[in-house]
Amino acid sequence: MSTVTPTKSIDVRGLYCPEPVFRTKMEIERLSIGDVLKIVADDPESETDISRWVNRNGHQLVALNKNGKDLEFIIKKAK
Repeated sequence: MSTVTPTKSIDVRGLYCPEPVFRTKMEIERLSIGDVLKIVADDPESETDISRWVNRNGHQLVALNKNGKDLEFIIKKAK
C-alpha cells in the first residue's frame, strides 16, 4: 500500500454530528483538485457521516483507519 501525504490535516475530536462533516466540507473547499485532506475524529457517527458525504460529493476516500476511539480519514479532492 502506498503512503499518501496529506496536503492539510484537521482534528475534529470532541466535536459531534454534524460538525465533523461541516469542518470537512469547509476544508475540502479550500483545497485544489488532487489535494489530500486528513481528518481525525472521535465521534462514532463520523465513520458513516463523513464516508457518505465523500461519496455523495464525488471525492475519493483513500483510507479510513481506526486507532482506539479515533477515526482517521484520508480524502482526495476530486472536483
